[in-house]
Order: sequence, then structure tokens, then C-alpha cells
Amino acid sequence: MPQVRLIDQDNQQVGVVDVAEAQHRANQAGLDLVEVAPGSSPPVCRIMDYGKWKYDQKKKEHKAKVKQHNVTIKEVRLRPKIEEHDREVKLKKAREFLEKGNKVQFVMLFRGREMAHMDMALEMMNEISISLEDCGKIESPAKRMGRRMNMVMAPAGKTAKDKPAGKEATTPSATAIFGQKLNLKESDAKSENT
Repeated sequence: MPQVRLIDQDNQQVGVVDVAEAQHRANQAGLDLVEVAPGSSPPVCRIMDYGKWKYDQKKKEHKAKVKQHNVTIKEVRLRPKIEEHDREVKLKKAREFLEKGNKVQFVMLFRGREMAHMDMALEMMNEISISLEDCGKIESPAKRMGRRMNMVMAPAGKTAKDKPAGKEATTPSATAIFGQKLNLKESDAKSENT
């Protein structure tokens, strides 16, 4: 008769017993005999409520799914000639995306003569990043790619209140990044005029 190593319902090791004996003990306890390690010699069996165990496993998986958040990139499209109110509406939507934990990609589209006014577009991107500094941080600064300019903002991990005192941010602020670029543009324009 085949034998198994038995663990009872109280997680106590009973020892090596016949399968019939293990099944009899499980029936007396009103529980199931479950093989937990079939590869070992002799196989290990446990007396347990298999239905309850399966239910608990499903609940754990469900909790893990609920806690998990997939970060998606939301896109906000702008134009250099966008009106103030329209820009505020788009910023409000971008703020909602950032507060929900999504990344936001700002895309500035250029047509025709608008390409000549890159400095205005950079300034607008700068204003956007400054107005959203409280809920997001710049992940990828504004870059021109052909007839579009892209900037990606990620949700802010910790606010200034949550950060320990004495530690400064390692990433440059939006004003530092864009200020340098705008100053370069202004100096280029001055050198061209002279």
C-alpha cells in the first residue's frame, strides 16, 4: 500500500502513514486530503479545507489586482496660437490625469509660419510646467521633433511637505531647464542682430 508524509489541519507533522490512514483522518476531521508536494519521496499530503484555501487565494489575487495601477501616457495637443481659455481647459484636464497617476505628454503642433516662433512655444511649455509643478514633474523636457514639440510630465511622487528636511531635489526645476534654453535663444537673437 502506498504511503505519504502527512501534515494535519493544525500544521503539525504526523509522519509517514498509509494513504488509507491519511484519508480516514481527513474524513474524521471533515476536511480534504490534498497532495502538496507530489515530487518528494514519499509525497507530502496535508489535511485542509481545499475550498476555503482556493477562495482565499482568489481574494489575494483580487486585492493584488486592485492595488496595481498601470501608468498610461495621456496626450494633450496644443497649438502656438491657442487662446488662454482653451489652454486653461487643457491644463485642467492634464492636472486630472497627473492626479490620477498617469503621465501626460504635451504635443505642440506647428503649421507653416508658426515654425518661426519656437521661442513662443518654449515659453508656453515653460508656463505649463510651472503651473503644473504642484502635481507633476518634468520627465522629458520640451524637445522639437520636426513640426512638433514634445514634453512629458510624470506625476509628482512626493510633495515638498513629504520630503525630509535638508535634502534638496536632484532633478532641475522647470524654470531652470527652460530658463537656460530661453536665455540661449535670446543670446542667439542678440548676436544675429549685431
